[in-house]
Amino acid sequence: MTGVTLSYVDGEALYLDGRGLTAVPERVRGMTRLRHLDVRGNRLEALPAWLGELPALESLSIGANPLRGIPPEVTALTRLRRLFVHELGLEHLPDELGDLVELRVLDLGHNRLAALPRSVAGLARLEVLYLADNRFAELPECLRALHGLRYLGAADNALTSLPEWISELDRLEELRLNGNGLTVLPAAIAGLGSLRELHLRENRIASLPDAIGALNELRHLDLRANLIADLPASVGELPALQKLDLRWNRMLDLPPAARRLQARGCAVLA
Repeated sequence: MTGVTLSYVDGEALYLDGRGLTAVPERVRGMTRLRHLDVRGNRLEALPAWLGELPALESLSIGANPLRGIPPEVTALTRLRRLFVHELGLEHLPDELGDLVELRVLDLGHNRLAALPRSVAGLARLEVLYLADNRFAELPECLRALHGLRYLGAADNALTSLPEWISELDRLEELRLNGNGLTVLPAAIAGLGSLRELHLRENRIASLPDAIGALNELRHLDLRANLIADLPASVGELPALQKLDLRWNRMLDLPPAARRLQARGCAVLA
């Protein structure tokens, strides 16, 4: 380990990603000003116990390592604002994850998760949550408590429907649900009044609810590769829509709602 060159930026950020490391260098222990540590893409099977004692650490990236779960050293870092634990093969998360009450960004993508611990409901400051490429058959109910969530990415799971409580995430600005098995959207989608981007590519949606017309902030609606043959008139009245992507659906002609948007200057791809 003595030959490892530390990429130390302004005494606050340390980048050791993709170095083939089997252990975190002991020298890191004395870096008391360290705010961001990136050790993703190595060969780490464990993290040092002293990791939980780094006093200033706010951002930690440990993804793409052969770790066997999220170690307790991570959940002891109660000052963390950003945690990236993607590509770890995780099937379960520790209940202590809810202790990280300062988290703003949590990346759980590309694992094997089918559920989240109920303690996640306590992450009241969470703004960005990545759940892509896991095994969720439904959105975990603990998410309904995350009223500060602005981004939710749950692409490439096994979702077949959305819960009615989705409307409670009324600060969401971007919702990514590509590559699931959705067949319909609930009328409760109308409650997402802050939504700017809605990505629904590669589902099995045949029609949209009239309630989608309530999304007054929506800029981008991606409906590619579904089973849609027509659109409700309310889509044509979306006041902020700038891009509507309808490619690879079952439309024989451009629906009137799409034509109205096109005439207004919205980019319509069909």
